Parts: sequence; C-alpha cells; structure tokens
Amino acid sequence: MTKTKFKNLALGGFILAAFVSQTGCKPTDLSKENLIPKPVSVVATGSSFDLTDQTDIYVQGEAAELIQIGQFLADKLNPSTGLGIEVKTTIEAPGPGNIFLSLSGTDAELGNEGYELTITDKSVNLVANQPAGLFRGIQSIRQILPSRVEMADKQKGPWKLATGTIRDYPSYGYRGSMLDVARHFFGVEDVKNLIDQLAYYKMNVLHLHLSDDQGWRIEIKSWPNLTAHGGKTEVGGGEGGFYTQEQYSDIVKYAQDRYITIVPEIDMPGHTNAALASYAELNCSGKATELYTGREVGFSTLCTNKEVTYKFIDDVIRELAALTPGEYLHIGGDESHVTKIEDYIPFMNRVQDMVIAHGKKVFAWDEIALATLKPNTVVQYWAKAENAVKGVEQGAKVLISPAKYAYLDMQYDSTSTYGLHWAGYVEVDKGYNWDPANLEPTIKKENIIGIEAPLWTETVGTREEAEYLIFPRLLGYAEIGWTPTELRSWDEYKIRLANHGERMKAMKISFYPSKLVNWDAKDKK
Repeated sequence: MTKTKFKNLALGGFILAAFVSQTGCKPTDLSKENLIPKPVSVVATGSSFDLTDQTDIYVQGEAAELIQIGQFLADKLNPSTGLGIEVKTTIEAPGPGNIFLSLSGTDAELGNEGYELTITDKSVNLVANQPAGLFRGIQSIRQILPSRVEMADKQKGPWKLATGTIRDYPSYGYRGSMLDVARHFFGVEDVKNLIDQLAYYKMNVLHLHLSDDQGWRIEIKSWPNLTAHGGKTEVGGGEGGFYTQEQYSDIVKYAQDRYITIVPEIDMPGHTNAALASYAELNCSGKATELYTGREVGFSTLCTNKEVTYKFIDDVIRELAALTPGEYLHIGGDESHVTKIEDYIPFMNRVQDMVIAHGKKVFAWDEIALATLKPNTVVQYWAKAENAVKGVEQGAKVLISPAKYAYLDMQYDSTSTYGLHWAGYVEVDKGYNWDPANLEPTIKKENIIGIEAPLWTETVGTREEAEYLIFPRLLGYAEIGWTPTELRSWDEYKIRLANHGERMKAMKISFYPSKLVNWDAKDKK
C-alpha cells in the first residue's frame, strides 16, 4: 500500500469516526434491550431506525380501534420527543421512515395478544392477529426507546430503535393485579394511573376489591345507604369514599381502551361489616353494627338464613354485572370465620347461581372450593393449596396468587416502611423466583388461568405509598405471567430491572430501591 493510499484511507476513517460521533450512530443490539416482560424471541440485525419529524404512524384500513391504538402511541411519544407524530390510515405499507400497524389474523402462534415487531433502518412494522396484540406490541416500541421518552416534557434526542425482529406472546391469558380500595379508598385518577402502569408491562386484568368491613366503595342504586353510610370511613378513621356508577363505568372504559379487564369483587358472607352497618336487616339480630376502622377481620357475616340477604345480594350482583363488560364477578368467600360451615356451603352455592343468572362467571378466593362449584368457576389460590386442589378436582380453573410470593402488601424486609409480614417477607428476588405451574404437584399449567398480585391496603393510603409496595415487584409478576419459564433467570432479569429504574423515575413511579438491584445502571441510549 502506498503512503498516499494509506493517508486517504486514514482520512476517510477519521471522517467516518467524526460522523458517527456527531450523529450518535453506534452499533445497536435489539437482543440486549431491557424489555420487561422478556419477549419469547428476539433476532437482532445490528442497525437502528430513527424517529424524526418526518415520522408518522400509519394504521391499516379505517378501523376506529386501530386508529385509537396508533393515537395512544403518538400521545406517548410526542410530549418528550416533540416530533409531532401524526396518525394516518393506509391500505398498503407506507413509505420509509414510518411506523406501520396492521392486522393479519393468520398467525396462530401469536394468539390474541401476541405480536411480531420488525424494525429495519427504514421502517417499523408491527403486526398482530388482534388489536390487543398491537397494543401489547406498542409497549415494546416504547421500551426500546430511551427511558426519557416517558417524560412529560420535551427531551433531547436522538430517538433510535434497535433493528431486528421480536416475536412475542404470553404464557398465561390472565396477568393481573388487585387493588384493595376498601381498607383505604383510592380515587378514580389513582386507579387510572395504576391501569396505565399495568398496561405498560403487558398486564391485562385489574381486580378491584370494592367492599370489606372498613368500607363499601361502589354505588348500588337499590341500596343507597351502602355508600351513604358504609362508604364514609376507612382504616384509621379517614373519610373513605366511593365510586358512583358513572365513575366506575369511566374506570371500566379507561381499562378497556388499554385492553385491561376490570374484575369487581364484593366479598361475602364475611368481610361485610360496612354492609351490616348500613342495613340492620342484613344482621341476624336485626340491629345495625357500628362502622369499623380497624385492621383485624373475620368477625362479620351476613345472616345466611334470611331471604332479605339474598334479595340484597341479587340486587348488588345485578347492578354490578350490568356495569361490568368483563366475564367475571368476584364474590370473595374468604376468612368468613364466624359463618358456620353448614351455613357457608349453601350460601356460596346459592350466590354462584345468582352470578350465573346475571350472565357472569364466578370468581372467589380458594375457600369457595369447600362448596359445590358451578361450571366455569375460578378458584383464586391465596392461602391453602388443599382448597385449590379441591377446586381442580371439581373441574375448576385456578388463579395463582400465593400470599408468600405474590402479595404486594408483604414487606420487603424488616426495615420496610409500609406493609405487613404475616405471610413472610417478599424481597424482589423472592417475588420473581417462582413458577405458578410448579407450586403444587397436582395443579398443572393446564389447570391455571394465570397469575395475580394483590395489594391489600391496611398500611397504605396514598398513591406514593401504594407504589412503594407495588414497584418494582409488579414487573416481576408481569414477566412470570408473560414469559416462558425456561427463558427466565433472576441474574439476567435483575440487570433489565436495574435499567427500568430510570424508566420508572421518568414515569414518576415511587418505587422501592431494593439493595439486590444495581440501580446505578443507567440507560445510556
């Protein structure tokens, strides 16, 4: 090689290096993106796609539902990027530089919630069988972008997506969390905020615990004193609160728009003091009880041998079922310690019939397996495996929510600011390192509809306090429900989780900074 050629080659290399430095271009690896839940399959191609002020989101056809999904993504990207991305419709794939959302309906492996995301240096193509799959897929697009994309005000670019292909679909059809709004009441905006957080991590159910000893939280027009009296306090003596039927419907619609199902719960025959205080006739004594603001439970019961009790329950179920488009209605059934078993069993049998008569499927805590289960009843395993097994033996499906692993109200350790520890301490690794299909030998994956992580709120009364217990453990539960067991590893997950620290800060989530995770890991994109 001559000196002249060497000099020209060196100069070219210098110019290229300068260009790379100035434009921020560098090798990218889609397989190393910190996606939670971890996708089923990722194939990286080592380049990147740039979002620019010329980028728009195109949806296939004129369907309002697809336009709404596209707008959801645009509304998440525009505040931080300032790019003014618009949503447009098309029949054919758009030109280069754009994002394209389309339905195929022909990929059986993807199911209803799966998606295939193909990113090249020229385009982003997201395809799914159903709109729900597109919605799950746009969460992956958000997570591939730098964490500052989640901020509410304009941030500095560039906005790059690593190239490659993601094929992804969930292991379980039910991936949820529960919020107890009875012990402490949480308003509509707090519930909507949690719905957005669940959606970001591809969860699809929010179970609302709407009644308990300490408060009744849903308006029932045929029994108005439930909220007028029974809704006006909470643990510790706060003012309580309740949702009007219009507010509840607003929550349901907000969740639907994010492909999340609301499962409402009215607990019975125990956990019912708020109802017993509101209506004297629901008590065997005929005398109303006092409102209750303590934490202990197990002392209350509806009078199971009075017909007025069943009129009351039927009215509640009728009104709630009419407001709830989801297929399930939860009837509690747990910790009814003062209800004699010979009264409990016929009571739960009769209430199941009411739920079915109003067009819903029965959900209940695992104690319901002591009764005769109706077809399609789901048993929520929280405490006693033998109850869940009895449910399986009766042909029921099981929702896995073991308190010792999945209860979000359990303290992380003895120094935790909030929470309880009656089921033990649940640090972030313990919350992640278990498999629903291997908890009990006789409860197989085919018996399980999914996983739910409940937050009971005896010790928390604000959004920030609740988030301390919910996050970061919720991310692990989302991954347990979505990602195949063989792809999950704590040592690998905790690295991805560390990178979500910056993301949660950008989203203003008040998470617990577990010492097991190196939160100093920064998103350097």
